[in-house]
Amino acid sequence: MSDVKYISGKEPHPKERRMIFKNVDREGWDQSIETYEKDGGYEVLKKAMKMAPGDITTEVKTGGLRGRGGAGFPTGVKWGFLPPNNTKPVYLICNADESEPGTFKDRYIIHQDPHQLIEGMIISCFAVGAKLAYIYIREEFPEGAQILEAAIEEARAKNYLGDNVLGSDFDLEIYVHRGAGAYICGEETGLIESLEGKRPYPRIKPPYFPAAMGLYLCPTIVNNVETLCHVGHILRIGGEEWAKIGTPNNTGTRILCVSGDVQKPGYYEVEVGSLTMGELINDVCGGLKEGRELKAVIPGGSSAKVLRAGETFKVGRGDDAKEIDIWNIKMDFDTLAACGSMAGSGGVIVIDDSRSISWVLNNINAFYAHESCGQCTPCREGSLWMKKITDRLVGGTASPTDIDTLYDVAKNIDGRTICAFGEASAWPTESFIEKFKDELVADTNPELAGEKVNNEAQLAAAGLL
Repeated sequence: MSDVKYISGKEPHPKERRMIFKNVDREGWDQSIETYEKDGGYEVLKKAMKMAPGDITTEVKTGGLRGRGGAGFPTGVKWGFLPPNNTKPVYLICNADESEPGTFKDRYIIHQDPHQLIEGMIISCFAVGAKLAYIYIREEFPEGAQILEAAIEEARAKNYLGDNVLGSDFDLEIYVHRGAGAYICGEETGLIESLEGKRPYPRIKPPYFPAAMGLYLCPTIVNNVETLCHVGHILRIGGEEWAKIGTPNNTGTRILCVSGDVQKPGYYEVEVGSLTMGELINDVCGGLKEGRELKAVIPGGSSAKVLRAGETFKVGRGDDAKEIDIWNIKMDFDTLAACGSMAGSGGVIVIDDSRSISWVLNNINAFYAHESCGQCTPCREGSLWMKKITDRLVGGTASPTDIDTLYDVAKNIDGRTICAFGEASAWPTESFIEKFKDELVADTNPELAGEKVNNEAQLAAAGLL
């Protein structure tokens, strides 16, 4: 890394450790396979092709890689769910439907270092026995899709793809499939339905766990862009060495996408758990905007529960348990979960005291009401009800009792839907009310207390006619 130079103004922060983003905004770097090979590209693939597939999975398990797309599930364990003695084709799908608000990392990998993703996919396909793979990319990345198509052709010309990869008996094809811009296609079974040409209604689990009954009801592995890129780095340095990066059970690096009310929003690749929230905001991101104070942070994309400045959180167990404030939360999977939120997709949204919580929540609710696939009644109806109530809230026509109704609607979505979209839409409302009920109630109209907002004038004022 010492000899790597970056475009002026795009240099990494000293607290970063770039692996996945080593080549992003790198001086003199381009997307070609020749440039990638000169930097050691596809050498790890050559190493992998001499290994037994099971040994690759073992290395990934040893490294402790957890999925970077949202749930943080161990990647090697997911691969191990493929049924033994399987006689059906195995598929691998790269989930490039980066649609979680606050997240913008995968597109940089695709746009600037596509061969890193392709190499990671080929290694992963060899490990799980997949001879056909898809990159499901969202419609809003048209240039990214073209870049990937060109990179795949370059890799095929070098025999990294196609028949008898690198002279082996392993065949592999990768295809790019463009989605239609639906958030629900980030959910793996909804993505699979879309890939099959159907309406993207998520499947019921069980029985439709993708590793057993995925694409075309065959065993299927679905991994995120960043996750698949990490596979190559694990094999390059070995699982044991990779596991030393980060902290126990939170190994490796991950890319944090910081947006909102900070001086230096952007992407930052850090060792997992190496930074606290305070270090990320105040040091890496240059602090809050001048004259402002922190109000809240959404740490893992818009579906993660909000954390309020000033509250304390209990982390650890037994004699090791301690209380910390928001500034001292370590940015890893387990600590954020212990604080009642999640690391999610790495989208850190910083909210200062200039923001109206009612407006923030209404913005989030409008997104989820628009993106619900409509399959499950609690989500289809409830997400729209939440939007309508917060519409009234920001319009000044909400009754104080509407806040309790809003919370009740969210609770009746949570845990009552086929896929996790229900929780994704309900958790922001639940957490904002739990943390900021006083401010939300202050934005209601006390003159409407005990009344139903149902006359034509009130509905028109709220924009609901």
